[in-house]
Amino acid sequence: MELDIVSLSRLQFAATAMYHFLFVPLTLGLSILLAIMETVYVMTGRKIWRQMTKFWGTIFGINFVTGVATGVVMEFQFGMNWSYYSHYVGDIFGAPLALEGLMAFFLEATFIGLFFFGWDRLSKIGHLIVTCLMAIGSNISALWILVANGWMQNPVGAHFNPQTMRMEVTDFFAVVFNPVAQAKVVHTVSAGYVTASVFVLGVSAWYMLKGRHLELAKRSMTVAASFGLAGALSVVVLGDESGYLTSDHQKMKMAAIEAMWDTEPAPASFTLFGIPDQENRITRYAIHIPYVMGLIGTRSLTTEIAGINELTLQARDYIRNGIKAYDALQAIKATPRGEEPPAEAMQAFEQYGQHLGYGLLLKKYVDDPRQATPEQIEAAANDTVPGVLPLFTAFRLMVALSMYFLLLTGTFFFLSARRKLDKYRWLLRLAVISVPLPWLAAEMGWLVAEFGRQPWSIEGVLPTVVAVSNLSPVMVLISLSGFILIYSVLFVIEMGVMLRAIRNGPQPDHAPVSAQFAKPVTLNPAVTGEAK
Repeated sequence: MELDIVSLSRLQFAATAMYHFLFVPLTLGLSILLAIMETVYVMTGRKIWRQMTKFWGTIFGINFVTGVATGVVMEFQFGMNWSYYSHYVGDIFGAPLALEGLMAFFLEATFIGLFFFGWDRLSKIGHLIVTCLMAIGSNISALWILVANGWMQNPVGAHFNPQTMRMEVTDFFAVVFNPVAQAKVVHTVSAGYVTASVFVLGVSAWYMLKGRHLELAKRSMTVAASFGLAGALSVVVLGDESGYLTSDHQKMKMAAIEAMWDTEPAPASFTLFGIPDQENRITRYAIHIPYVMGLIGTRSLTTEIAGINELTLQARDYIRNGIKAYDALQAIKATPRGEEPPAEAMQAFEQYGQHLGYGLLLKKYVDDPRQATPEQIEAAANDTVPGVLPLFTAFRLMVALSMYFLLLTGTFFFLSARRKLDKYRWLLRLAVISVPLPWLAAEMGWLVAEFGRQPWSIEGVLPTVVAVSNLSPVMVLISLSGFILIYSVLFVIEMGVMLRAIRNGPQPDHAPVSAQFAKPVTLNPAVTGEAK
């Protein structure tokens, strides 16, 4: 990768965003699990469910603190590294971010304090309400962030104003109820539920293998298996919906995911395995499953899915239209203040303005797109093809892991119903080693979503190459190095604190919160009453 401002800015945002998302899914899922566990406690009055809620709540709190710290820094980058992006689409993109802060962040941050310190100050029902509001706040926070991201994938409810040179909102409800955003919200949140469920399964399985906290472990596994199975089913169903919407709104991304170089007769086949060769535009050693991709991508047997080569030719035509839009825009900008822009320029922009973003792709090669050569137009058209091999591989890994989580949670759900959770020790070991896998699947999902959108910051509207701030590569490299160093230290600290809390296990009700993080003490099993 060249050390240019665009590549470094992308790398910095990718590093901080993917690091931040290590904490988001666990926060989303654990918040709901806490509400479920405390509901059972309020309904039954059994102390073990209160102990479970407090223990998993401690893990939630550790994760929440680090997630907030990394998330705030990530949002500041829009002003630091992507100032033209903020200027160009800030009217639309800023609204969901502001609502996330006002409606969700303060709700979540307020009630998390009451959750930890209100056990002996609130009634059972009052504390349960606090826990539920904390869970709602966590999930609403994800809602608004994903609405903003969904608009980047499918920019609806807005138009470009040639007078102000900015995108402006025309229908806020179209932005909020954007079908791409809604599918992304449910898919991502469900993935968080699976992440938390597999995490609770794995930690509980570790306790069972060690013969510790068996009552808590078995009940936690039962809740996690049930919740995780529902989440895994939702991930699969909403993944199918996301694929359908991608084939409608982001045709190049879909073609790249499938390494579909040429348009196939309907219904298209699904490439189970292959090695895409982007330079020669072929897929080597491809294994195809007939009809499957056509059914997933179009939900029909008669609709084609466009191939990369056809879409590249289409992009070339759009770039030529974008040049005309850019020329009309320059005439509008040159109009003296107080005078009406030329009618011809306004008419031309009305006709070709929808492809202005494609004309801006030429900014990578020439300052004035109107001066672009045919070779530069061809190069810009080829730039609309994202990296096929990373997308092809990441998508298949994500799908394979999703099927694995469905099988894993389904198996433990069946065992919990049969009261045989502790019968198969190899399954318990499998649950322990499976703990990191949901994070891998989530990161692969974001790689597909964001890397697959390139070269666009806003799909079809604003190319990444023109969205960056006017900084030197050295400045971005210094801040990138600082972020990597600080985040690495935070990660080590956070993992250390979380592992210590897990090793210590649940504490008695009278123990202070700080006892959860004290140095573990090994007691004689005869004293603790636990099997060695």
